Amino acid sequence: MASTVVVVGGGYGGIAVARALDDIAEVTLVEPKETFVHVVAQLRAATDPAWTDKIFIRYDGLLTRGRVLRDTAADVRPGRVDLASGTRLDADYVVLATGSTGAFPHRLDTGRQRLRETHEALRAASGVLLLGAGATGLEFAGEIAAAWPGKPVTVVDPAPELLGGRFTAELRTEVARQLDELGVRVLLGAKLDTLPDTPGGTVHPFTATTADGETIGADLWFACYGTTVPSGHLGAALSAVRRPDGRLPVTEHLRVAGHDRVFAVGDANDTPELKTARAAGHQGEVAAANIRALIEGGPLTTYEPFPDGIILTLGPSGGAGWVPELGFLDATATTQFKGTFRLADFRELLGA
Repeated sequence: MASTVVVVGGGYGGIAVARALDDIAEVTLVEPKETFVHVVAQLRAATDPAWTDKIFIRYDGLLTRGRVLRDTAADVRPGRVDLASGTRLDADYVVLATGSTGAFPHRLDTGRQRLRETHEALRAASGVLLLGAGATGLEFAGEIAAAWPGKPVTVVDPAPELLGGRFTAELRTEVARQLDELGVRVLLGAKLDTLPDTPGGTVHPFTATTADGETIGADLWFACYGTTVPSGHLGAALSAVRRPDGRLPVTEHLRVAGHDRVFAVGDANDTPELKTARAAGHQGEVAAANIRALIEGGPLTTYEPFPDGIILTLGPSGGAGWVPELGFLDATATTQFKGTFRLADFRELLGA
């Protein structure tokens, strides 16, 4: 009888694991959403309606032998996953690929509806304030400014340098230059006294003041920071090893510490690297290879964390990046690498 594998979460890591093991195991992917959401492209979809439907890809073609259950894990323990519907899934191997949660623009909570509402709000707004000059805030600023030239966009961050001072000065200088060309105003080393008194993502005039007295007027704002790692679904055995931030400690083989048949990938684990779609997908491949090795016999694969790298799009024709294997990427190279957000690759992976 084939080994059973339950993968909890259908994001970048989860789909990689499920697809890679479909030929050797009885795979069940548990995911509450109706479709895979290509989160990497969601900021483009919020500013360009032509992308709205593209980033939602059905799971129908992902598995040939296995199945996708549209449900939520309520209690995950070694050897067993209980679902919110009351279904119990016994499993020889469990893979946690549950990702992280947060408000838009970090995560897409209500799918197409949220994208349409955001697009209408951005179109109607006379000025936009973004809190946070990390990757999300900078990419969102670039997308907005490119879609609506001349619309005032201000980015505020308490850090003294873009991207928290990470990566090279060349990258930070180029990103700042392109944002300036787009008309984006970036206030670094600045923090608001209080958050705007209007709900984020809703068009309503407000005035915000920084701690040093600078006044910002706009009528739409977004918090481009802050995600949490859900862990309420973890049973007692896994909760016992959970870190305070909700992540699970893993071995070099991506097995949860103390549990040889439970794996965690992506945001769910504590690997020391930037949490990116690329890293999650690669971790899914390594976890799948190790489960295959445990089933068939053979050596396990050690996961090597990616060195820090980043590729930022700043609108359809702008952006910059730095990756260790390639070095600095200008706007042309960035567009070549990330302009389509690898949509075709994910459509192929999901059998669309």
